[in-house]
Amino acid sequence: MPKTPSGRRTLRQTAGAVGVIALMALGAAPAVAADDDSAPGLVLGKLGPFEGVRPGSTFEVPATFTNAGSAALDKVYLSYEVTRGLSHTEVPSNCLRYEIPSYDESPTHSEVVCEFDQTIKPGTVYAPERTWTLKAEKHALWDQLQVSVATEPAGPGDSGAEPVRGTDPALKLVEKPDATPATSGGHGDFDVADLAVKADNTADFQLSGAQVKGAVGDVVDLKVKFTNAGPGWVLRPIGQSATEVLIDLPQGTTVTKGNGYCDKEAAGRYSCGTTQSWVDEDGGETYTFKVRIDKKVAGAEGSVKLAGASRPFDKVTANDKAAISLDVTGAGSGGSATPSPGASPTTGGSGSTTGGSTGSTGATGSNGSTGSTTGGSATTTGGSDASTTSTGDLASTGAGSALPLAGAAVAVVGLGAGTVLLARRRASRS
Repeated sequence: MPKTPSGRRTLRQTAGAVGVIALMALGAAPAVAADDDSAPGLVLGKLGPFEGVRPGSTFEVPATFTNAGSAALDKVYLSYEVTRGLSHTEVPSNCLRYEIPSYDESPTHSEVVCEFDQTIKPGTVYAPERTWTLKAEKHALWDQLQVSVATEPAGPGDSGAEPVRGTDPALKLVEKPDATPATSGGHGDFDVADLAVKADNTADFQLSGAQVKGAVGDVVDLKVKFTNAGPGWVLRPIGQSATEVLIDLPQGTTVTKGNGYCDKEAAGRYSCGTTQSWVDEDGGETYTFKVRIDKKVAGAEGSVKLAGASRPFDKVTANDKAAISLDVTGAGSGGSATPSPGASPTTGGSGSTTGGSTGSTGATGSNGSTGSTTGGSATTTGGSDASTTSTGDLASTGAGSALPLAGAAVAVVGLGAGTVLLARRRASRS
């Protein structure tokens, strides 16, 4: 999971709790609607899967829906939302486009909402007269596509994104008399589908080694860098770290100040996550520690290596591990290698972690990972580190390797939580 400084825990726990409540409320909604024979019953047809998509190519999204209610509707809205590895090839004039920057725990994404001001008869299958087309950008890998149909427009919620009206010819809905009507699913006046789009692409995760150099007693900086050399960006499920970095310090050293996105697992060993659930191409993290040189140990060497979730996209394994060497020089300018008797413990300062670099202009889950949009940069400041003790390694930061959120709560945060997000957006306009 992304490592979480203590100051951000409450926000995520609250978001999870709100998500659970929202799911419960939505679960009860269909029962109320069922008592009203005239209530709408919008249901999407089956979509996907979208696998083996080639970067730089286009592919079709043949969305259909049925008015499964008993009364005709005079207006519906179709929405297509994509993460940053995908882009819209056209935006008709009856559609609004939103370029939504990364906020909270959601990656950059692009949404197009189309308004169809026409009669939608009950029991009839409809589809856009031109099949919606998306482009896979050169950095596409595991992207997400969300399609929704509703009696009210969706929109970007509280992200602050401004709408831009399309300039391509207006799009209409047409009846599909040969298609089988969808009769189950949906949530009354809306339905939503979250779909993974898997591109035939790779991403090379790399680690750089480091050297701890100085005299006995010196406190020196140790910087370990994780980089995604691309070409693909990587999006994990919301709440899961993009990768895990294990750092083992050389013998004869002690950490006096750790990093806000790393947890102590054992003496001299730290497990580090990423600031978000994704890492852009050419992005990554830098983990900085303050390390005291306690003594010279012949042949002492530490290491840094990748761990965590599988990386089937990473075909280069030679750079998944690197060495951390210890070079003890001179007699020492830092005084005693251990605190004097009665000395106060050293308090760690704030850890700082740099998120992924700005994504390329082009077009943010389980395995999904947008649109003709500019990928945003992710830079996050780590929280305060725990204090050291007078005799040992830095105490655990307390970030924890797993966020204290139930699975259902995690699912409602970010692009993949279509049902809850659509309800929240509609509520924000009322």
